[in-house]
Amino acid sequence: MTQAVRNDLRAGIVEAAARLLREQGVRAVTTRGVAEAAGVQAPTIYRLFGDKDGLVDAVAEHIMATYVAAKSSTTVDDPLANLRLGWQTHVDFGLANPELYALLSTPGRSEPSPATTAGIEVLRARVHRLAEAGLLKVDEERAVMMIHAAGTGTILALLAQPPATRDPGLADAMYDSVLRGILATTPAAPDATTSTIAVTFAAALPDLPALTDAERTLMAEWLKRSLAAGPDR
Repeated sequence: MTQAVRNDLRAGIVEAAARLLREQGVRAVTTRGVAEAAGVQAPTIYRLFGDKDGLVDAVAEHIMATYVAAKSSTTVDDPLANLRLGWQTHVDFGLANPELYALLSTPGRSEPSPATTAGIEVLRARVHRLAEAGLLKVDEERAVMMIHAAGTGTILALLAQPPATRDPGLADAMYDSVLRGILATTPAAPDATTSTIAVTFAAALPDLPALTDAERTLMAEWLKRSLAAGPDR
């Protein structure tokens, strides 16, 4: 089998799985069901994707490719407004693609989907802009995980309710709650608390001149240890 034939076969299986997901829901996306829809034998799916998780990852990447590209390119100058834009885009996508989101959020996966990982990297870049502006009072990684967890929980909570009974203000309320947990006390102007200074310094550390990689690593470890011992922990 040539690489071109292999690619075409793989694309056809992914498209068949995406169609099943869209038309019949999560339960239809089984190895047997996808094989029948794509007109191939089940071993072909295992050979091309490894297992069902591999197939789901491929479907997720297929559906989310445009979404992640748009999320990466859609930015505004204000880092706070930029973060809110990313949050709203993420919530909108989850609500518009409930079956896919349910698959991506299934407990027990050995590792996150590449599509999910790509989305987190976009979020991480937006959070880094907040740190550079002196607006964070917790370290960047904790802020990323808090926002990610809140976003996932919000979407799953909304999807668990019939559309007509969903609380339209829940996403905004959760977002504002998370901001209170990660932002410095005066986000309009950076504050001078030690935790905020440490987070801002950590964001600038890679660009400090005249330091060796070992010195940067050691300084980053000191800052991480100081933040871990702070009152926000």
